[in-house]
Amino acid sequence: MRYLARRWSRAQDLHDLRHEVYVRVLEAAATRRPTSPCGFLLGVARNLMIDRIRRERIVSIDLMEDVDALNVLIDDVSAERAASGRQMLQRLAEVFQGLPLRCRQVVWMRRVEGLPQKDIARGLGIAESTVEKHLIRGIGLLADGLYGSDGHNPRSAELGRRGQRKRQRDE
Repeated sequence: MRYLARRWSRAQDLHDLRHEVYVRVLEAAATRRPTSPCGFLLGVARNLMIDRIRRERIVSIDLMEDVDALNVLIDDVSAERAASGRQMLQRLAEVFQGLPLRCRQVVWMRRVEGLPQKDIARGLGIAESTVEKHLIRGIGLLADGLYGSDGHNPRSAELGRRGQRKRQRDE
């Protein structure tokens, strides 16, 4: 962690970086044990940081397209598009409120507040693996609720009913 902290400027990424280093080391160790474990560990950490820097420098091709060629005015949003955006946001809020309480908390803390999984686990008093399971489940349920067959698929409707019943029990 000291090695990562000295070389990586964003402290909030350190725990995620450490986790990725461990995963890469374990995957590599499955095939062959390194002769110099410490050097190998530090080399993996260095390469991981280099990979992250390279990924951050990549700019999406969509962003590089000429805006004039798209015939789109950035400051001018059509009334239909604004209404559609409001409807989608309202739908997202409804589906989000229908999530089970723990999934809702984990998704909010990770995706909105940007907290690392370790901090979420510590704050909620659960294991990191449980945080990951709640996050996967919550995002899957959000996607089902938003992008199901017609946006109102049976699974998301059931999710809403279960979440509402659970909230009523909790109150």
